[in-house]
Amino acid sequence: MEHPTSGSTSPSGTSSSGEGLLAGLPPGTRVSVRYALPADDASGLPLTDALGELLTVDEASVTVRTRRGDVRIGADEVRAARVVPPAPPRRRPRQG
Repeated sequence: MEHPTSGSTSPSGTSSSGEGLLAGLPPGTRVSVRYALPADDASGLPLTDALGELLTVDEASVTVRTRRGDVRIGADEVRAARVVPPAPPRRRPRQG
């Protein structure tokens, strides 16, 4: 079952803001957010993703709790977002 993103989108499939893409989703929803990195970022990459639990969405920013910690993303940096299924349970290490 596909989970569409909320908010209005343009014909190209992008929204004008992070708030528009994620508006209406309740906190705790698992999301993947693609966002622009600053031009001076050491990785040299233009975009990256945050995968995790949606904490907050407002006009200025989106906050996602990832495995590495909370990521605050400026609303104007969000390029795409979608709801993703729950993470599979972690496996226990094999005893051997």
